[in-house]
Amino acid sequence: MLWAWRHPKARGAAGRCIGRTDLPVDPRKAKRLAHRIRRTARQHGLPQVVWVSTLRRASDVGAWLRRWGWRVQRDSRLCEMDFGAWDGRPWHRIAWAEVETWQADLLHHRPGGGESLAQLAQRVQAFEAEARASAAPRLLVTHAGWLNAGLHVPVGCTHIDAATWPAAPRHGSLSLLPPRD
Repeated sequence: MLWAWRHPKARGAAGRCIGRTDLPVDPRKAKRLAHRIRRTARQHGLPQVVWVSTLRRASDVGAWLRRWGWRVQRDSRLCEMDFGAWDGRPWHRIAWAEVETWQADLLHHRPGGGESLAQLAQRVQAFEAEARASAAPRLLVTHAGWLNAGLHVPVGCTHIDAATWPAAPRHGSLSLLPPRD
């Protein structure tokens, strides 16, 4: 089982396409999420080990846990989707025709020349397979795209309908990703 939290809300993200753009979070919000993770681990007898994305909005949470004696594993497979040339740009500066092209082939199109949803799902599935092999629950701090790929892109999927793609999980929220066969 993967116990996966979405990072706290990043500073400066509003209205922008944010994937690999490395934005900071309010230290108080990072600490607050670290407290919730620590409390959940105690309540459920989970290990004091957390895997975090290498992006600051996730790794800042890990830094708090490290201060409290936790082992922190930084893993680039947990990073948000790479939006290529779109990354960090205001959404209103990205041509609507480009967004429509992406929506027409949500799974395979590489927005901004970056990473496709299928490529992101492969990263998620590789991480899940490694976790399954270890047979121990893993606690993660990751990103909305990563979580949605883990929850809503089945292994072997060939098409995703953009109209039914779910909204991003709330910042700081917990998602449980059960093992896939």
